[in-house]
Amino acid sequence: MSNELTHNPGQFDEVIHIIDSARSRAMKAVNAELIQMYWEIGSYVSGRVKDGGWGKSVVADFSEFLQAHYPGTKGFSAQNIWRMKQFYETYCDNEKLSPLVREIPWTSNLLIMTGCKTDEAREFYLRLCIANRYTKRELDRQIGSMLYERTMISHEKHKDLLAGNGGLAALRDSYVFEFLDLEESYKEKDLRRQIVSHLKDFILEFGHDFTFVGEEYRVQVGNTDFFIDLLFYNRALSCLVAIELKIDTFRPEHLGQLNFYLEALDRDVKKPNENPSVGLVLCTGKDDTVVEYALSRSMSPTMVADYTLHLPDKAILQSKLRELTELALESGEGNEGDEE
Repeated sequence: MSNELTHNPGQFDEVIHIIDSARSRAMKAVNAELIQMYWEIGSYVSGRVKDGGWGKSVVADFSEFLQAHYPGTKGFSAQNIWRMKQFYETYCDNEKLSPLVREIPWTSNLLIMTGCKTDEAREFYLRLCIANRYTKRELDRQIGSMLYERTMISHEKHKDLLAGNGGLAALRDSYVFEFLDLEESYKEKDLRRQIVSHLKDFILEFGHDFTFVGEEYRVQVGNTDFFIDLLFYNRALSCLVAIELKIDTFRPEHLGQLNFYLEALDRDVKKPNENPSVGLVLCTGKDDTVVEYALSRSMSPTMVADYTLHLPDKAILQSKLRELTELALESGEGNEGDEE
């Protein structure tokens, strides 16, 4: 007797979507209630500590009491209860961020709370985590690689360029490829192959809206074939993104090559409903002045970024971000003064 299905499995897609959506809403509701419980416990403990009634010994007793009433759970350890207090005190006066913390898991909240020193950084990672549904490992990697600082530095350096072309806002000034397994002396083809081999991590560094199209993507112009190192599609921007890989510092001729590829993509590959293609030169280093000169007469939406195979120095990045922020504030104040 055969029970094989003879119908088209595709007819179940709609009901499967209903089931998946319901499960997703149920999980979000459970998570929101769990976070709310931790919030209320944190509020309670915070109040008792402030009025002088509670200290470490009382919290330890409280933890033992809770675990006795809820056997088998590790969520009410003394350490975790202190974290609930810190969690509440971190966000209780912030009406913008307090709703966001209920949209991500507790472990992700702990990573953001302990890994960020400012509300701006916390908001950045909270929104990023919600939008991309990061796992704990993915979020930990983004915080560890100083994604917030690198993004802010990149956008501050290139704010005039980005203002003129929203597509470039998806790109940054610098990337970290610590996940690549490369020898000390490597060639461009080695870099390309390792990126393709570690595509999941590469897209995590670039952003989840990037979809891989191909490596050494062929475009034919006249009777000649040309090959783009890496080609991606950005769903949010609805455009192709061509990436040229270089194992040396940026040179102006790199840009000419990339502009040629963008023209070929827009003429022969881009679909009518898509936006103009965007280009990125990835190199080991760059002189910002040389980059500025090279881009000044370029009509194509292109950007030059450097990459490193090691995690960045946290102190150096934070110092650079402070310097750029202070310069931006001084520039803004100066402009206001001039207007007066």
